[in-house]
Amino acid sequence: MRKVIMGNHAVSYGVRLARAEVISAYPITPQTQIVEMLSEFCSDGSLNAKFIKVESEHSAMAAVVGASSVGARAFTATSSHGLLLMHEMLHWAAGARLPIVLANVNRAVGPGWNVWTDQSDSLAQRDTGFLQLYCESNQEALDTVIQAFKIAETVRLPVMVVLDAFILSHTEEPVDVPSQEQVDAFLPRYETEWRLDIEDPRAFNMLVAPEHYMEMRLQMQQAMAEAKGVVQTVDEEYAACFGRGYGLIEPYRTEGAETVLFSAGATSGTARVVVDELRGQGVNIGLLRLRLFRPFPVAELRRALAGVKKVGVIDRNISYGHEGIFASELKAALYGLPRAPQVFDFVVGLGGRDVTPATIHGIAGHVLSHDVPAEEPVWWEVKS
Repeated sequence: MRKVIMGNHAVSYGVRLARAEVISAYPITPQTQIVEMLSEFCSDGSLNAKFIKVESEHSAMAAVVGASSVGARAFTATSSHGLLLMHEMLHWAAGARLPIVLANVNRAVGPGWNVWTDQSDSLAQRDTGFLQLYCESNQEALDTVIQAFKIAETVRLPVMVVLDAFILSHTEEPVDVPSQEQVDAFLPRYETEWRLDIEDPRAFNMLVAPEHYMEMRLQMQQAMAEAKGVVQTVDEEYAACFGRGYGLIEPYRTEGAETVLFSAGATSGTARVVVDELRGQGVNIGLLRLRLFRPFPVAELRRALAGVKKVGVIDRNISYGHEGIFASELKAALYGLPRAPQVFDFVVGLGGRDVTPATIHGIAGHVLSHDVPAEEPVWWEVKS
């Protein structure tokens, strides 16, 4: 079935197709339509799930932690300050090794109060133990939600599916919606031995002494290392079933390119247009899109950028006192690479400021015309 739907509803359809069993909901712009549509699915019987209305985002995550602890397939969604309010419970979800799927619609954090997109909210959660996958399109949002449940239930870690506020969440695009039978064949019912069961009493998440705590955290780190291979395998299986795959990173016209733009999320679509235009003018430039942020695909990035001279990072975020987060992570990943590329960092589009083709043309022109990057990130198109 092909439908013209907004990104939020693409997520809702993905959750329904995945047969989530428990959904917790607290409204926050621009995420609200995700759980609104899921409430309609639960009401009309097209999704057999328990829909829990809670009093805060902290409670929303607490509810799915409880649901997942008894073996239910659980989902919730949020944005911005809602995700920040969940922060404590994100650690509980990951530390308890619960395969929860969370959709986060990227939105700036206040003050000043702002409902438009940037990546500050999700990137502020990078050390919680959640996998993070960034979507470029509404189609990818639907597909990634389905993949996320399989990934989470394989590695026993929660997964955050991330999409841009308004650019995707409220914009309608044609989306291929798979049949329920196809998804059932790809994603079987979730079964786990490790669950709370009154017929087989166990204790979970009790006080852990120092002689055991580090080993638990090492197991999480090992699961993250395993997750890269799982994400790749699940994506390949999905492509074989549905004809669409995305990988951990996505190179675009990078063959022989000496300069590469680096981006994540919906901005990548705009960057593709710019790369095509510049290639048409004879400029040797490509694009590398980051889909998987946690775990960070270090080996894949090193292979993709070997031989590249310059990388222009489009950072819709900032780590105050340092630089853009993607640029920082990329520099660390490339450290020690023979003839590692120069990494240029551009902070753009905070608070939903438009990142247009002209913006990216300007960034590309700057990288092409400079031999070395500035010591500080370049805040692009700020008003004087």
